[in-house]
Amino acid sequence: MPPAPPVAAVLKFEPLRFPWQTPDPFLFCVHHDDAYPAANAQFGPDASLAGRNMGQDFAGKDGWRMYHGRVVPGFPSHPHRGFETVTVVRRGLIDHSDSLGAAARYGHGDVQWLTAGRGIQHAEMFPLLDRQNPNPAELFQIWLNLPRVDKMAAPHFKMLWADTIPHTTEHDAHGRPTEVMMVAGKLGTQTPPTPPPSSWASRPDTDVAIWTLKLAPNAEWTVPAAQTGSNRMLYFFSGDTLRIGAQVVPANQAIWLRADVPAVLQASAQGAELLMLQGRPIGEPVAQYGPFVMNTMAEIQQTYCARSCARS
Repeated sequence: MPPAPPVAAVLKFEPLRFPWQTPDPFLFCVHHDDAYPAANAQFGPDASLAGRNMGQDFAGKDGWRMYHGRVVPGFPSHPHRGFETVTVVRRGLIDHSDSLGAAARYGHGDVQWLTAGRGIQHAEMFPLLDRQNPNPAELFQIWLNLPRVDKMAAPHFKMLWADTIPHTTEHDAHGRPTEVMMVAGKLGTQTPPTPPPSSWASRPDTDVAIWTLKLAPNAEWTVPAAQTGSNRMLYFFSGDTLRIGAQVVPANQAIWLRADVPAVLQASAQGAELLMLQGRPIGEPVAQYGPFVMNTMAEIQQTYCARSCARS
């Protein structure tokens, strides 16, 4: 009797949307990639802001966005409740400040992990410092849900500085490298810093992994198998095509994988960059309205009522 054929790793793939679609336990992911020009004296872009929907500029005019900023790009003070943000800065800087009294300027490979829990107010601004040259900024912001038992946990702010985040480079049979950065989820003997204490990722059985992958031209690398029952998604955001086993995937795709089988990736001659999100699903109802994520709309209404009472 012939052996059974290997189980295919790819379940499906679909074009990336804005924000990027994510599986439970994640809520969504945004890839901010802005080619900001040289800076002015106020740490904003030294360029005309005419024609932009100021305070709500997401159009990408001239290759960059002001978002909710009016002088400096970014997101002025706003609230969150019931989930976590994981912000991975690949290029550029973020100025963070929050209602806990924490503040940090971070970037160039640093990661911020923020548990909103029962509620936090914070600002995320993108200061432009170079007045002579362009100021490119690129980051992922990942929203990771909290289970019901932790939605009202104490808020927590943690910095994962670039020099504490493990990186590894593995070579295929032809010596072609693949670089892996691990924000969460170990690979081999490499273990990332501990997540905040109430995070879903802090539990030993939730199989949460947040990795970035960079495959050299034509490189081959195998994503190892994870737990049965976990969700795994690859975001193919740089490159032209990617082969996963027998499946050829075009660029700019969200790729749903089986987590419990290895996935053999092979880049084209252009190389490939990917983000991987993985974790055991929480499996609870999700009610989201703006910056609040609870289990029911009644809880969302309670959140708005509590904020209204606090301001009155």
